[in-house]
Amino acid sequence: MTATPAVLIHTDGTLLARAAAARLITRLVDAQAARGVAHIVLTGGRNGNALMRELAESPARDAVDWAHVHVWWGDERFLPSGDPDRNETQARAELLDKLPLTPEFVHPMPASDGPGGGDPEAAAARYAAELAVAARAETAGERGGVDVPSFDVAMFGVGPDTHVASLFPELPAVQETERTVVAVRGAPKPPPTRITLTFPAIRTAKDVWLLAAGEDKASAVRIALAGGGDKQVPAAGAYGRRNTLWLLDRSAAAELPPGLNRIASP
Repeated sequence: MTATPAVLIHTDGTLLARAAAARLITRLVDAQAARGVAHIVLTGGRNGNALMRELAESPARDAVDWAHVHVWWGDERFLPSGDPDRNETQARAELLDKLPLTPEFVHPMPASDGPGGGDPEAAAARYAAELAVAARAETAGERGGVDVPSFDVAMFGVGPDTHVASLFPELPAVQETERTVVAVRGAPKPPPTRITLTFPAIRTAKDVWLLAAGEDKASAVRIALAGGGDKQVPAAGAYGRRNTLWLLDRSAAAELPPGLNRIASP
């Protein structure tokens, strides 16, 4: 695991999303200055969508060369293309349709009515293959020795049960040690069938950001930062090769004890 995660605490969810959007712009600019392109992993949910909304509205967004940004997803609800509950659909509405992205660099997870049909295992394998193709442009060292591209930033919301992406406590997906993408059946929140990145894929990211806002997340944040096992506390198993950053609001941070690398911010 990387060094102790850094924790940034903001006054409320709105300021959290705004600050995270500004931080992401800076990170993408730095990544492109270093290698010409950037790879990001988007997250859905309340906090992920708020971040994308702030990013779309930021005047600084044009500092990024969006035509050379690869967009990936951490997980997806296995629903038909265009379904309003798909993370892809929400991301396009909040952000992606407002940016001059290269269409071939936007990599949504397969839909249930896609080429693989309604088989989530086939869809997961298809996405893993797409990641592997992108990885071939990099050295094994750059991508951490795993068949995924070197994600510059991978963002994940944290659920009240400590799930990240669609890695839920004690479900088979948290046990995966080889495959980079798996299907999830029987998820405890609807819809029950999903596709998700696994820990091996997540941990190739240079930076992993975990977002949590609201008092309903306070217990999950405390448990994860206390160092719980990743099979019981998936958020504890999401960390980056270089940096792991928890972006919280005051409500989500309310149960944190002193000494967990807390860095207060307005």
